[in-house]
Amino acid sequence: MEFLVASAIGAMTTAGVYMVLRARTFPVVLGLSLLTYATNLFLFATGRLAVNQPPVIGADATGYADPLPQALVLTAIVISFGMTAVVVVMAVRAYLETGNDHVDLTGESAPEAQEDDWKQLGHKQAALEAAQPTGPAPGAPGAGVAGAVGERA
Repeated sequence: MEFLVASAIGAMTTAGVYMVLRARTFPVVLGLSLLTYATNLFLFATGRLAVNQPPVIGADATGYADPLPQALVLTAIVISFGMTAVVVVMAVRAYLETGNDHVDLTGESAPEAQEDDWKQLGHKQAALEAAQPTGPAPGAPGAGVAGAVGERA
């Protein structure tokens, strides 16, 4: 049983660290959550795995489960919930400010962040539309010499 719990803690820690190192904010938030779950499971396992044992010592109890790790885990759950809420709010705010969900800097230092920047997309489309001629097409009615761009009638 201890091997199974230790393996679960190791797998969650490994996956959490891997996801924290990603370049997007959503995997980073999931990675932090996995790390807190692994920490909670580790704290819970430090009180020994006791099945069907009371958490408080009684006169007729043959054994007991240590209540301190349970209290620590409950406190850690509340703290991790608050921390996750703050990180999500910061990630949403960063997305709204920059237009993408990359955790690194935008601009010249991260060219892949510029490609999917939705705020930049509007500027790119406006530049493409400005580069296209706005006059009537050649051969269209009213496209005589006076209709040419830059020509005077």
